[in-house]
Amino acid sequence: MKSVAEICSDLIRFDTTNPGSGERPAAEYVATLLADAGLEPVVFESAPKRTTVVARIDGDSPDALLVHGHLDVVPADPAEWRTHPFSGEIEDGCVHGRGAVDMKGACAMTLATVLGMAARGERPRRDLVLAFLADEEATGDYGSRHAVTEHRELFDGVTEAISESGGFSVASGEHRVYPIAVGERGTSWMKVTAHGVAGHGSRPAVDNPVATLAHALSRVASYEWPVRLTPSVAALLRSLSEITGQPIDLDRLDEEAARLGALGGLFRGQIRNSANPTMLEAGYKVNVVPSTAEAHVDGRYLPGLQEEFLETIDELLGPKITREFVNLEEAPAAPYPSAFFDELAGTLVAEDPGARPVPYVLAGGTDAKSFARIGIQGYGFTPLMLRPDLDYFGMFHGKDERVPVEGLEFGTRVLTRLFTAHAG
Repeated sequence: MKSVAEICSDLIRFDTTNPGSGERPAAEYVATLLADAGLEPVVFESAPKRTTVVARIDGDSPDALLVHGHLDVVPADPAEWRTHPFSGEIEDGCVHGRGAVDMKGACAMTLATVLGMAARGERPRRDLVLAFLADEEATGDYGSRHAVTEHRELFDGVTEAISESGGFSVASGEHRVYPIAVGERGTSWMKVTAHGVAGHGSRPAVDNPVATLAHALSRVASYEWPVRLTPSVAALLRSLSEITGQPIDLDRLDEEAARLGALGGLFRGQIRNSANPTMLEAGYKVNVVPSTAEAHVDGRYLPGLQEEFLETIDELLGPKITREFVNLEEAPAAPYPSAFFDELAGTLVAEDPGARPVPYVLAGGTDAKSFARIGIQGYGFTPLMLRPDLDYFGMFHGKDERVPVEGLEFGTRVLTRLFTAHAG
């Protein structure tokens, strides 16, 4: 049986860049591994080569747990990497390549766990639904959104789900803090447009949409969003105060985040809404004032704050700018405190007695948004014990992405505890 590092390496070697040629080769590899273990994977496509794999493992309870991950990755320029981003090379105790962290390493841990259970004849405590999805690195239209609308029956009986961006270790003195995600900020990707009067570039402009848009984007980019403490983030801050033995000043959270270093990264982007202009398009000739100018803005808002966010955006853009959504997703939140959170935390402590699990809210987003639409409560939990010197957050979409082999092996042991009768 292949090791978790070997499975991770194999998955990385499939170039599943999004946008690109699709996820089919990686999906076929996953389906073959599952079938060889005696499962009956369902393979479907939302478009040519945009492939998803779903499999169910019967357990002692039909109250099912969904474990989902995505097979696509963001682009990577080989010229910027020390090793080729699709080499899957294993060296210096790490698996290297695009997707090692986001999130083929997590998919490999899931596969290694269920393959090991099958080889040992172990039955899960509850039904497991495994989903290896397309298109998470875009909108999910070809992956999770398609799955929950066109293949809803595959997720019957699922009450909770686990996936990326949680369960990893952050060093803090003698302790290792493990954030478990109980929510994530909502997504508001917008195209904003300024309309004006076309004219010759040498004459005084009547109504220059490029200037109008530039001023509006400057207001958006420079706006200082107010701090909004949601219950889960407030709980995280209380936990970090207890762990570090130092109170966190709620009136100076930006300074506190800087003081706490890596631990501060767990709340720096989660204490307020945000909006970043990311794309611009206007004009076709230097001496022509165009009639329109367009931009895209990546907006994120905390759970329960969508209305406040959009009202603020409209005020910043001003009356001469129109906006339309490229992608609008609610900010999902899972129950906390909860028995399932305690169960996840217990598996970490069982494998690492120095673990200090804490609640966490993602600054970005995952496929959990799609599954929340059908009532599945999602938690971020892909357990990894990491080296203190590894910049885990920097690995996401960054250069020289890599994941420690011992971290993958740790995660496989934790997932085995979670899935089987001796979990907890």
